[in-house]
Amino acid sequence: MSQSIAIGMIGYKFMGKAHSNAYRQISQFFDLPLKPRLKTISGRDKPKVAKMAERWGWENAVDDWRRIIDDPEIKVVDICSPNNTHREIAIAAFEAGKIVACEKPLAMNGIEAEQMAAAARKSGKINTVWFNYRRGPAIAFARQLIDEGRIGKVYHFRALYLQDWTMDPSVPLLWRMDKDVAGSGVTGDLHSHIVDLSNFLAGDIESVAGTSKIFINERERPEGGKSKVEIEDASIFVAKYTNGAIGHFEATRFANGRKNGNTFEINGEVGSLYFDLEDMSRLWYFDSREPKHIQGWRKISVWEEVHPYMKQWWVPGCAIGYEHTFGNQAADLMNAIAQNRPMPPNFDDGLKCQLVLDAVMQASSSDRWVRVKQMTKSEAI
Repeated sequence: MSQSIAIGMIGYKFMGKAHSNAYRQISQFFDLPLKPRLKTISGRDKPKVAKMAERWGWENAVDDWRRIIDDPEIKVVDICSPNNTHREIAIAAFEAGKIVACEKPLAMNGIEAEQMAAAARKSGKINTVWFNYRRGPAIAFARQLIDEGRIGKVYHFRALYLQDWTMDPSVPLLWRMDKDVAGSGVTGDLHSHIVDLSNFLAGDIESVAGTSKIFINERERPEGGKSKVEIEDASIFVAKYTNGAIGHFEATRFANGRKNGNTFEINGEVGSLYFDLEDMSRLWYFDSREPKHIQGWRKISVWEEVHPYMKQWWVPGCAIGYEHTFGNQAADLMNAIAQNRPMPPNFDDGLKCQLVLDAVMQASSSDRWVRVKQMTKSEAI
């Protein structure tokens, strides 16, 4: 019989639901050495947190995250609160000897991310960042094909993350559009996902150049009154990689008709891969080594038991979706804790991503190429 491990979660809205759902599902589908116990959830609005706790099966609801840190029974602290809270909570959790799982982006900026990664290393505790798309079966399978040499040396990585939910000027200045809370706009929110996928699939980015744009300069605040919008609605950048590849990245919330259009294509010396999150059970593969008369893009349905994670869920042909990426990562976290091994992507991976995002912001404001700061030997594991 599996042992349980107590989890405390800070934050209860969109990501709070995604994480709660993952923890509740995984013991039913995965044969795990540890079963997540939903001990305490925290948020600033006590009645709403209490309602969330009742709905999702959390034992306790509190309005002060420090009560989670101070609870010796809680071993895992899950941070899914706004970006400006990540640093303080994570460092306090590490100092209290907790395992930490933090939502992306890791921090408001590279300085904060460096402090958080340093605290993680000093603590020696397992840590992870919720770059959940790595755990999509098709994306994990893409990494497998790359590792098997099926596309050869990578030449190009191009990625788009397109949404349209802020195009309406009546949309208020929510926290994701507030510089003091989010740190950046689509750079931290959307680019963080595709930069991490680039790090995972294509290699390390060396330098970037790009531009960004604010399309609506003023919005109503939820509490009343208008405020100037200070963070970007759209961002485009190009990248040079340490391995010689080049990349193109675009993120926007002003792509009319695009709801969650996350796509990437990787071109290598002998093959290519293409993925679309809105068709996330499929991976497209091209192999130039095949005879010319049968060459073409091959659509692979990633739902067989031999594909990553799929044997844990349903029978072949029954696709899994967005929510399952969180379940896969939560299950991997339980296994990592039980085996006392690293849990990628960890805070160093989050720092690596954040340093690219910092360079993108600097390049956009300076209209020049910017080198990505490299982690020193003392910073990197």
